[in-house]
Amino acid sequence: MNQKLVVCLLERQGHCVTVVSNGREAVAALQSDSYDVVLMDIEMPEMDGISATRLIRAGERMNGSRLPIVAVTSKDNRQECLNAGMDAYLPKPLKAEQLNKTLDKVSGRTAA
Repeated sequence: MNQKLVVCLLERQGHCVTVVSNGREAVAALQSDSYDVVLMDIEMPEMDGISATRLIRAGERMNGSRLPIVAVTSKDNRQECLNAGMDAYLPKPLKAEQLNKTLDKVSGRTAA
C-alpha cells in the first residue's frame, strides 16, 4: 500500500519512478541505470534494504560517487539505517509532506 502511494505522489510531481521487488533487484537496477535518489524499503525479500545499501555504498567507494538513499521502514531502526550508509530515514506510514521535505533535503534542493 505504501509503495503505491509513494509512486502515485512522485509521479504526480513529475518524477520518473522505478519499482523493484527486492534488494538484489535494487542493486542490479543501480548498476544498469542512473537515478537521483533511492527510497530503500528496509524489509524486502531475498536481500533487505540494509544489506542492499551496504553493497551500494561499497561499490560507490570504488568509483567515488554517492547516491542519496532514504530508508523507508516500519521499525524504529533509524540509527541502524544511518550506520548502513543511508542519508535519511522515513517511518511508515509515509506522509506526503515528510516525503517531499526529505527528498528536497537529500537532493540538495531547498524545501519550499
